[in-house]
Amino acid sequence: MKIRCLFFFLLVSMTLSAQDYLSALLPMPNRVEPGSGEDFIVTPKTVVTVDSDSLAFAASELRRILQERTGLSVTGTAGEGSVISLQVDPAMEGKEHYILSVERDRVVIKGATPGAVYWGIMTLDQLLLGDVCRSAGARIAPVYIDDAPRFAYRALMLDPARHFLPVKDVKFFIDQMVRYKYNVLQLHLTDDQGWRVEIRKYPALTAVGANRNPQGGNEGPDNGFYTQEELKELVRYAAERNVEIVPELDIPGHTVAVLAAFPELGCPHTESVQKVMGETVNLMLCAGNDKVYKLYEDIIQEVAAIFPSKRIHLGGDEAIIEENWMRCERCRALMKEKGYAKVSELMGYFFGRILPYVRDNGKEAILWCELDNIRMPVSGYLFPYPQDVTLVTWRYGLTPFCMDLTLQHGHQLIMAPGEYAYLDYPQWPGDLPEFNNWGMPVTSLETCYRFDPGYGRPATEQNHILGIMGTLWGEAIKDINRVTYMTYPRALALAEAGWTRMEFRKWDSFRERLYPNLMNLMRHGVSVRAPFEIGR
Repeated sequence: MKIRCLFFFLLVSMTLSAQDYLSALLPMPNRVEPGSGEDFIVTPKTVVTVDSDSLAFAASELRRILQERTGLSVTGTAGEGSVISLQVDPAMEGKEHYILSVERDRVVIKGATPGAVYWGIMTLDQLLLGDVCRSAGARIAPVYIDDAPRFAYRALMLDPARHFLPVKDVKFFIDQMVRYKYNVLQLHLTDDQGWRVEIRKYPALTAVGANRNPQGGNEGPDNGFYTQEELKELVRYAAERNVEIVPELDIPGHTVAVLAAFPELGCPHTESVQKVMGETVNLMLCAGNDKVYKLYEDIIQEVAAIFPSKRIHLGGDEAIIEENWMRCERCRALMKEKGYAKVSELMGYFFGRILPYVRDNGKEAILWCELDNIRMPVSGYLFPYPQDVTLVTWRYGLTPFCMDLTLQHGHQLIMAPGEYAYLDYPQWPGDLPEFNNWGMPVTSLETCYRFDPGYGRPATEQNHILGIMGTLWGEAIKDINRVTYMTYPRALALAEAGWTRMEFRKWDSFRERLYPNLMNLMRHGVSVRAPFEIGR
């Protein structure tokens, strides 16, 4: 308790000493011009105008923010007082491009899309947050900000498969991530420890796969699943806030929850193995079993109808093929039939049958990038990935090779290297999880901030990079408080890596801008880790 109080005191002191209308901007905009002249004054007669019905939610969010920051309820009508104008201008280049202009009598937030306008409102919120003296007087300093992201894809990943998170907690998580202009939430919905999405054609998937603990309730952490209607509501909630939800169904490994419901879908030599969710690992779907492909044809059809995102993540990682397919009579017979020399070629066969179901539903697949070795030396992909698959680099230390291979083969790439973007890793020595501690390396706040998604390469070697993703695997994370504790403040560093060009990123500046944002998160009930080490 004494440590918490000391940290809170330090935060308050740092925030007040550094207060400035630019001191809470995070991620840092790519063009900021301080204005001159008088402040814009918010009054109860200030009017919020929109030029499109698509901005109705953004306008309501703006009024809420003004109420929170200034204490004033803005209810003016046209002609009564000062104006905050929200505008959509499709002629602006880049769908997340926005301009925020503050002058004495008028604030204009103009964006290429309603989502871009929403990001402009988040920036205005940070202007008010950083300049508490002006905000207390309902004033906004003059400024001109012309901003657009470095990368279009800026994601965080939650893992309710390992420990279930109720819908309200996922919404709470979305509320925080949009403050920092994250626009994608990947939901890891299936794994060895649980199946968390309702599939109406196969109710056994959730009847068995979503109930790891017979003595537990149905709202987590061990048990629970999302109905299709709940997921559609979650999609709607996220979309209002400019967030796309990408579902992940991990195959052909990480499938104990599926095999617990349908043991016959594994290789024959594993059918008699007891499938204990949360304990059994390293089992896989059988590549030589036609029933597997029919099941996933139906699953993908239902999931595609829930999520409007054009992308579905299908995993493809950590497939223990030697222990499963190489020992399977069906799989060995299939290898002989196809003339395969290596068992890894069955991965190409497996996804060659699965991916048409993705395409038939108007979607594109994402897979974790697997190489022919999990450590050096590396010479190529584990198997040839189809051209239309987007890959995610993740294995510790191997991202440069993923960059080389994706550039060579023409694949789009999402950057989630373990050494920079794995948020389940400890944040500081001694900050290890209470369980599932396999000797994780430390990923500090400063390490996250030093992450350059382009790895310093020429622009021509970065054009295939879609963006970044901070991943939060849930084996050791049982509730939303632990989720946010592991996420923040490191996700603030990754947000700037995804949004801000390298020439505008400075560690010392980030440290100063961090404090008011941590104060704000705590004020909104977010559990964060106190980064004492950066004050040393």
